[in-house]
Amino acid sequence: MGRGMPVPPHSQLQLSDTQRRVVQHLRIHGPTARVHLAQALDINAATLTRLTQQLGVLGLIEENPANPLTVRGRPTIPVAIAGHGGWSVGATIHPGWMELVVIDFRGEILFEDSRPFAQGDPKVFARTLDERLRALAAERGFMRGRFLGLGVAVAGYAIGGDRNRRSVVDWIAPWNDIPLQDVLEGVLDMPVWIENDAAAAALAEYYRPEIMRRHRSILVFFLGHGVGGGLIAERDLFAGEFHNAGEVGRLFPGDMPRPSGIDLLATLRKAGARADSMADLEGLMESHHGVFEAWIERASAQLAMAVHSGVAWLDPGAVVISGALPKTVLAQLAAQVDAHCNRLFSGYQAPVPRICASSLGSKAVVLGAALTPLHDVLGSRGGESARHSI
Repeated sequence: MGRGMPVPPHSQLQLSDTQRRVVQHLRIHGPTARVHLAQALDINAATLTRLTQQLGVLGLIEENPANPLTVRGRPTIPVAIAGHGGWSVGATIHPGWMELVVIDFRGEILFEDSRPFAQGDPKVFARTLDERLRALAAERGFMRGRFLGLGVAVAGYAIGGDRNRRSVVDWIAPWNDIPLQDVLEGVLDMPVWIENDAAAAALAEYYRPEIMRRHRSILVFFLGHGVGGGLIAERDLFAGEFHNAGEVGRLFPGDMPRPSGIDLLATLRKAGARADSMADLEGLMESHHGVFEAWIERASAQLAMAVHSGVAWLDPGAVVISGALPKTVLAQLAAQVDAHCNRLFSGYQAPVPRICASSLGSKAVVLGAALTPLHDVLGSRGGESARHSI
């Protein structure tokens, strides 16, 4: 294929469209009696029984006897997503360290790890990750063949419409404009998905049960070293024509004040604080309360205009303010953005989205990276996933 048409990742776990529908319904709605599942999916009882048996053999769903339901006067045991049918890995790199998480098929975290990593070469990153996964498989009994794949979150936008080639930030310069999927798969011997860090965070925010069960579409702003965004539209991660949907940082030029973590650090340093990294922010909130308040007031006004525009174009069910900032800062930002938007929405009679702060914080990026292979297995990437299925 040409430069703009990489071979898409191909998970070792392939499901039919009907199997995906069953699993996706259980993921969204939770444990469900078979009779209700058949009704919801418009599948006859015999077919539904066969499907649940197949998925049970694969270890993807299981009966949930601890939560019996009553159906037409008699108790019945619902079926639910099982965790042991496959594991998914997420990884990302930060200035001076790398982060890794392993999740089960339910999306629950099984293992987290972070370690110093100052080497910028993506092949060294892949070898380090491979060694850690092999050790983990031996220590924890994970079967290598059960790994659905690896999602890698990268700080950078896609070049030439190819999500696997990125224009990246300076501290991972060796990752710039190279075929990342090919490079990493060549070392790791498993399918690899490359995703923008803010888009990965949007996926993690959407998979929170309180979001997934209430909304089909959400808009996420991720405030870290920069400011990025992601959109879930009709339960799928919307990439855009050139795989750069959510590049909201372009709305806030880097040579001007912007609602980002780096900007907050610079603001604190200008006020005399010793603020070298994002990890220092929490400890400065009490001593520099006024600086934080002023920055939040300014940043929330900037974000409110971006939120207002996004809501007008996209009509999401919720807007999530996420990021690597302290959770109290995210909560204050969300509250002030909500207040600004209430004024902007004044007189508009149609429903408007709720605006809330993330409970995941900086963990959203690596968790979203881990969810990317699982999301793809469920066929949620539309035409791309359809090309993978059998």
